[in-house]
Amino acid sequence: MARDYAKSRQGGARKKPAQRGKTGAKSSGTGSLRVFIAGLVSGVFLSFLAYLASIQEPGRPPEATAKPGPAVATPEPSYEFYTLLPEQRYEVNIPPRTVEPAADVAAPARETYLLQAGSFRSLEDADRRRAQLLLLGLEPTVQESETDNGRWHRVYLGPFERRGDALAARKLTASADIDTLLLKRGAQ
Repeated sequence: MARDYAKSRQGGARKKPAQRGKTGAKSSGTGSLRVFIAGLVSGVFLSFLAYLASIQEPGRPPEATAKPGPAVATPEPSYEFYTLLPEQRYEVNIPPRTVEPAADVAAPARETYLLQAGSFRSLEDADRRRAQLLLLGLEPTVQESETDNGRWHRVYLGPFERRGDALAARKLTASADIDTLLLKRGAQ
């Protein structure tokens, strides 16, 4: 007997299809988590099997060891220097050397340090740098020089008697983003 299932429902109401929403996203995430865990467990299991295969039996010698060959007798070293060194005696005679003081010993030349804070083609740029250094409390000078490349205006700080003073001024200019070049000059 054939049966009509559509009419057997009460009131002819149809069943609503399942909605995909938040629950659908969770089920797909759960599926990928299950695949990840299954892969992780199988990887650990295979690693364990590989470890077990590499373990040697207690009574069995390792397979990859070299077979011992015939023993080669090495001669004992002889240390003769214990007896040879006391027998050897060397004497070195150095004649005394007299040092005569120099009659006109000049004092060593003192070195001075300069900081070059810039080199400019135009005097206006050199004066602008000089003004920046004056605002820092330093005493710059501008020197003009003629070269093969034309006329240059160089801004100098110093001379400084000690290198520490020049480095302190250099640190001050570095804090103002002004690059400097440390120059060492002989006594003048």
